[in-house]
Amino acid sequence: MLTIGFSAYDLAVMRFAFSPMQEIVASVRVLKDPAAHALHVPWVKQVAPRVAAAAGAFDLLFALVPVPSWYIPDFVTPPPTTPVPDLQTELADLRRIAPQRVRTDLDRLATLRDPARRSAPAGWDDAQARIDDAELHAMWTDPAAGLDRLARQMNDYWRLAVSEYWPRLRSLLEADVVHRARRLADGGPTSLFADLAPSVSWQDDQLTIVHPRFVGHRQLDGEGLLLVPSAFVWPTVFSSTMPPWQPTLTYPARGVATLWEKQTTAAAPALERVIGRSRTRLLLELDAPASTTELAYRTGLTPGAVSQHLGLMRSAGLVGASRSGRLVLYFRTDASDMLLNQVRD
Repeated sequence: MLTIGFSAYDLAVMRFAFSPMQEIVASVRVLKDPAAHALHVPWVKQVAPRVAAAAGAFDLLFALVPVPSWYIPDFVTPPPTTPVPDLQTELADLRRIAPQRVRTDLDRLATLRDPARRSAPAGWDDAQARIDDAELHAMWTDPAAGLDRLARQMNDYWRLAVSEYWPRLRSLLEADVVHRARRLADGGPTSLFADLAPSVSWQDDQLTIVHPRFVGHRQLDGEGLLLVPSAFVWPTVFSSTMPPWQPTLTYPARGVATLWEKQTTAAAPALERVIGRSRTRLLLELDAPASTTELAYRTGLTPGAVSQHLGLMRSAGLVGASRSGRLVLYFRTDASDMLLNQVRD
């Protein structure tokens, strides 16, 4: 169990961000052990054959992400420095990591790999272990070359396995940040952390994270906590509290269960007769903030039609909007929540 102590200042400087590079790492865990990540099976079925066909193109990346993941080297998932980083910026930062930092993290990984190997899923054999050993030894010997190779493998993996799904993933992550920020504003850290993840709880200015193999305490000293929503980390959380990185908690984004399938929402026929079926459907879909593109994907409406309906409902006070970067996310207002509660009762 990990506990993180906060001062009032740490709460004030707590921030949100998300990270394409962390989605890469978390998605590798999914491919290695899909049985533990059932929500992502539709994605695995599409992507696994492509990755398998690439043979050894990702050996270093896969060696750095053991399953079970008792520890993933911190340099593989450094905290994002901006709220909405792009992959190329993150890969450029990766290439600049100090060689000694790489060696320190690899030494730590080496002390934990044998237990992980003994309990790894079927298919993790001695031949793969020997490949991993060779990849990690080469990186330890020449960290600069290893970081460049890792960056290239991450970029290739992104193009093969993640990039075509990124607009949908990004919409999910953006929506989570808007939702969490509103909860923090409305009810403080108690409200923010109440449903972040089953293993996370908040009490008396202290955050508790239940880890199966880690016990410790980290008292924040003005760094704040970086909160990173993730699609592929589900159903677990990642935490990083070792210097020199900013303390970070990566948690499952809200709504991840709907990521790979179109939703079937409940009907509200009484409201449909008043404002129409399409606008009612859009209100029902806005249990979490969503973009025009995501709403079009879920409902089957064209993006233009969705935009028109949202504009009309926004002028009527039923929908609000929040901009995050270049993306506009729509959400239900208190008025539309009350209206839906009435017609559902």
